[in-house]
Amino acid sequence: MDVIPIDYETLRLIWWALLGVLLIGFAIMGGMDLGVGTLLPAVARTDEERRVLLNLIGPTWEGNQVWLVLGGGAIFAAFPPLYAVSFSGFYLAMIVILLALILRPVGFKFRGKIADKRWRDTWDWALFIGGFVPALIFGVAVGNVLLGAPFDLDRTLRPSYLGNFFGLLTPFALLCGLVSLGMLVTIGASIIAKRTEGVIAERATRYGQWSALGTIALFALGGVWIAFGIDGYVITSAVVTDLPSNPLAKRVELVPGGWMANYSTYPWMIVAPVLGFAGMALAWLGLRIKRNLLALLASGVGIFGIVSTAGLSLFPFLLPSSHNPTASLTLWDASSSQLTLFIMLVATVIFMPIILAYTSWVYKVISGPVTTKSLSRNPNAY
Repeated sequence: MDVIPIDYETLRLIWWALLGVLLIGFAIMGGMDLGVGTLLPAVARTDEERRVLLNLIGPTWEGNQVWLVLGGGAIFAAFPPLYAVSFSGFYLAMIVILLALILRPVGFKFRGKIADKRWRDTWDWALFIGGFVPALIFGVAVGNVLLGAPFDLDRTLRPSYLGNFFGLLTPFALLCGLVSLGMLVTIGASIIAKRTEGVIAERATRYGQWSALGTIALFALGGVWIAFGIDGYVITSAVVTDLPSNPLAKRVELVPGGWMANYSTYPWMIVAPVLGFAGMALAWLGLRIKRNLLALLASGVGIFGIVSTAGLSLFPFLLPSSHNPTASLTLWDASSSQLTLFIMLVATVIFMPIILAYTSWVYKVISGPVTTKSLSRNPNAY
C-alpha cells in the first residue's frame, strides 16, 4: 500500500465528495429534462407547442443520463455494500423509476410516427410520467435515507432487507419527494423561459415562480421536521477511518435532532441550506423580472444547496439502518479497498474533464431559442 500516494481516509473522503458531485450533476442536468417533461401538459397546450418543448430537450436528454449512470457506477465500485443494500432493498422503487425513464425514449421516438391527436396525446402523457415519477421518487428515496432503511447485516456482512415498497411512502419521505419535484420543475421552467418565446415562456415563467416558492416552503418545513421531529444517527464509538471496511465494528445510536449535529461540529456546512434557500429565491426573482438566465443559474445553485444539505447532514453516513443502527453504512466502513479507490480516481481525473468539455460544447452549440419557426427549418426535429 506504500506505493499509493493518497492515504485511505483521504480517498474515502474524495469518493464521498465525488459521489455527491455526480448526484448533483444529474439533479441539475437531468433535472432540467425531468422538469420540462413534468411541465409538458401544463405549459404546452397545442401540438406545435409540445414539439417545441420536445426539441428543447431532445438533443441533450440522452447525454444527461450519463450523470445517473456514473452515479450508479460510482456506488457499485466505490461503495459496494451501499450498492448491495440499496439496489436490492429498493428494488421495486428502482423498477418504477426505470420504467418511467424508459417511457421517455419511447415517447420521443414514437410520438411523431402517426399524425393522430389521440396517439400524440397518449405519448405526451407518457413523457409527463417519465418526468414526474422519477422527480418525485428520487426525493422519496432521499427521505428514506434520512429516516433509515430497514435492513440488517449478519456476521458475514450479508445484507437482508426487511421493508417493502409501500413502506417507503411515509409522510416525511413524500415531503422530500415534493421538494425534489419542486426544485426540478423550477429549473425546467427556467430553461423553458430562457430558450422559448411567447405564450410557452409566459406559462413556464408563471409555473416556475410557483414551484420556486413552493420549494422554499417545503424545504423549510423539511428542515424543521428533521430538527424537531426525526431522530438522527450518531456514531457513539471511536471512529476509525483507515481500516478495511467492516460496518459492524462500530456502535450507532438514534439521537433527537442528531442530523443537525454536523452543523455545530462543522459550522461551514450551513452554507449548503443557505444556498438552497437563496438559489430558489433568486430563481423566483429572475423569473419575476424576466431575467431568465439568472433564474436558470440560480435554480441550479438552489438544487446544489438542497442536495448538498441532505448529504452534509448525513455525513459520514451513507445509508443508516432503522432496524439495527449498528449495521448502518458509512463512508469509513462501506468502501472498496484503497487500491480500488485510487485506480478509480485516476480514471475519473482523465475522463471527467472530457465529459464536462463535451457537455459544455453541446450546450453552446444548441444555445439558441427553440421556436415553431426553427422547427420548420429542421428536417430532423421531433
